[in-house]
Amino acid sequence: MTARPSYSGLVALLAIAVLAMAGISIGVGYARLDLGAALSDALAGRQSLSTLVLVELRLPRALLGALVGFSLGMAGAAMQGLLRNPLAEPGILGISSAAAFGAVVAFYSGFAGLFALALPLSGIAGAMLATLLLYGFVGRGAGTMTLILVGVAINSFAGAMTSLALNLAPNPYAALEIVFWLMGSLADRSLTHVWLVLPLMLLGWALLLSSGPALDGLTLGEDTARSLGFDLARLRARLIAGAALSVGSAVAVTGAIGFVGLVVPHILRPFIGHRPGKLLLVSGLGGAILTLAADTALRLLPIRPELKLGVVTALIGAPFLFSLIHRLRREV
Repeated sequence: MTARPSYSGLVALLAIAVLAMAGISIGVGYARLDLGAALSDALAGRQSLSTLVLVELRLPRALLGALVGFSLGMAGAAMQGLLRNPLAEPGILGISSAAAFGAVVAFYSGFAGLFALALPLSGIAGAMLATLLLYGFVGRGAGTMTLILVGVAINSFAGAMTSLALNLAPNPYAALEIVFWLMGSLADRSLTHVWLVLPLMLLGWALLLSSGPALDGLTLGEDTARSLGFDLARLRARLIAGAALSVGSAVAVTGAIGFVGLVVPHILRPFIGHRPGKLLLVSGLGGAILTLAADTALRLLPIRPELKLGVVTALIGAPFLFSLIHRLRREV
């Protein structure tokens, strides 16, 4: 019988894996980079070519991969805990699509060019709108199937509106820019993008992590959770705001990257005794590992132009979703 690692041990292992994957991500690229020399030049303030590659290309890509993956993994675990539905995640419930539509509106209307925070704020607004709609159905005691159908409806509506924006695009180049952005990618991002989304993501993570004990109580049922002193209305508001801030920020800078929030919590749940509160942090770390690994793998593939990250995560996530649905059907 294999011994299960303790919670702190599992967190430490995953954190080390995140750092290792970030290091590998920085080291992998289309041109050879002497990391030691680049780091030495950067610390000394020398503007060499290797320093520019490290600071302007490799480091922002790795940092955004970790931040976006952490946000998606944690938000997926939070949605599954809140809705007590193993199929819940920001993408399936329409949050990611709504955030993407919000960002597309910013692109299409020219709002994104007015000030630096316009794009992430538009993504967050779209995510907030979708989560509030979902919250409205959850608050009315809707069943799981109804909730999923609402998520599908939001997904379809956001996709239809995005298609409409593409259809009405003023020129083919604008449409092409939106299409490539929607596929999701970490390429050509800078440290400006990192500093832009980091405060919003940190706030979203804090809101999600603070909901851990209440999520554990919610597994016993809403009445029991209330009897334990948890305010479920405040819990839902915190989780909705946290998911919208973290996922909306992620989608706003990278485009739609699906399935991370669905796959990672299911892989890690058995290691933490199926406790939703403890799953939040480890899912965030697992999401960072998966996103960094997928982004590194697509750069190693001999395919040019480079595959989009959202395409790679969908190729991983879609078969996993089929296997999960098959397993759930057998358990019913």
